[in-house]
Amino acid sequence: MQLKGKEIKVVVIGAGIGGLTVAALLARKGFSVSVLESQTYPGGCAATFEHNGYRFDAGATVGCGFHKKGPLALLGEELCISWPIVSCPAAWDFIHGDRVIRLSHSRQEVLREFPGSISFWEEQGRLASFLWSLATEALPWPPSGMDELGALFRKTFRKAPVLSPMLPFANKTALQWLASYGLDTDSDFVRFIDAQLLISVQTTAQYANAVNAVIALDLPSKGTHRLTGGIGSVAEKLAAAVGDYGGRVLYGRAVQSLEYNGRRVLSATTADGACYPADIVVANLTPDSLACLFGENDSPAARIKKGPAPEWSAFVLYLGVEESAFNERPISHVQIIRESGDLGEGNSIFVSVSPSDDSLRAPEGFRAVTVSTHSRPEPWFEARAAGKEVYSKRKESYTTRVMSLLSQHFNGMEQKVRMVSAATPVTWERYTGRRQGYVGGYPQTSLFNVRGPGTPVRNLFLTSDSVFPGQSLPGVVTGARRVAELVERRFG
Repeated sequence: MQLKGKEIKVVVIGAGIGGLTVAALLARKGFSVSVLESQTYPGGCAATFEHNGYRFDAGATVGCGFHKKGPLALLGEELCISWPIVSCPAAWDFIHGDRVIRLSHSRQEVLREFPGSISFWEEQGRLASFLWSLATEALPWPPSGMDELGALFRKTFRKAPVLSPMLPFANKTALQWLASYGLDTDSDFVRFIDAQLLISVQTTAQYANAVNAVIALDLPSKGTHRLTGGIGSVAEKLAAAVGDYGGRVLYGRAVQSLEYNGRRVLSATTADGACYPADIVVANLTPDSLACLFGENDSPAARIKKGPAPEWSAFVLYLGVEESAFNERPISHVQIIRESGDLGEGNSIFVSVSPSDDSLRAPEGFRAVTVSTHSRPEPWFEARAAGKEVYSKRKESYTTRVMSLLSQHFNGMEQKVRMVSAATPVTWERYTGRRQGYVGGYPQTSLFNVRGPGTPVRNLFLTSDSVFPGQSLPGVVTGARRVAELVERRFG
């Protein structure tokens, strides 16, 4: 791709799913693409890493969006990627006290447990089908400039029959939506919905926007897939595609600063002092982390930080477990909720277990297990500042709390754990470069307080779960496709 007679150089900061998607799509279009990644492997929060003979999924563990015409399926077709996926019979099991619900494609068990919710789910299914049809077009919301505003008007006009049913939900919360069916007073159903929304839109029904809730609640019914070798296989395939189309992914290159002249970014400088000139920069970072690449007094930094802010990080246990621990309850994923108390901070956990037939993930006779819970980052950084002993005690306390909830539903689990490693928000900051270790994106409470990919600097763009439409593999890929289209339209 040429710009005024010269090759257009694109520098992508971070080899997460968003950054790699943008990189592969632009490389395929002829741009000269370089991806700079601080770690020695790709994936970011959706990476799979090796430790003591195991391959653990770092954060994201559920493969979704691979269904027919789903964002990952379409991306694979466009980039000639054959994803190493196997369809799962159910997305995950939900456990709340004595209640166990399998979230299958048909939702039969959900409807059996909550028969009064049938009409609600029928409406949710209809609305979700409309929204999935929009995912293929990367709706430019909110618009980043006049060019996207024009594109938004054209797409809105063309998609009016799809968008009009969504209008009554644009300013509703998910709880108000439940109330229209009389379901807001069913505490067990609300807790079930809260648990699903927390892992998908980073907040609960009282605050979640109803439109965001529609698609979040649809992920299990659309089907999930496991990836041979772990969720990091997605990033590995995308990184390979970048190379196939003439780009490059450079590992061990932590970007420390951006040089700009007030209107444009000129280059990115890495920790080893190397300088990478750029016509376009795409940052697979949180806004706060991107702002840190500018000087404290530089005006772009303050303006980049404006917008919805993330609230959650995660505490994660990586366990090497004897396979016999799962003989009585064979699972791939399970969500376990305490009977009372606010969700997160060990009151709700999401457990992902490597398949028994995937020899890449664990030694024979063992499973690689990832257990995560939402956690606020600030107390962790305060504990670290207070000293190693305080920080270690907090980590031990969380480990005990999470293991106790896990052991309530897997008898003898603690005796069958052979390896334990824990990650805190401090860990997430160190390995992903996300300031304060924020993961999962922003709480999706409004369609009108969201961030687009544009920044105050014309040739600098954001991608990842911090920009609309937010977290999950489908959300990040959809947002990244929009960035690629925006770059091509402006600079192609």
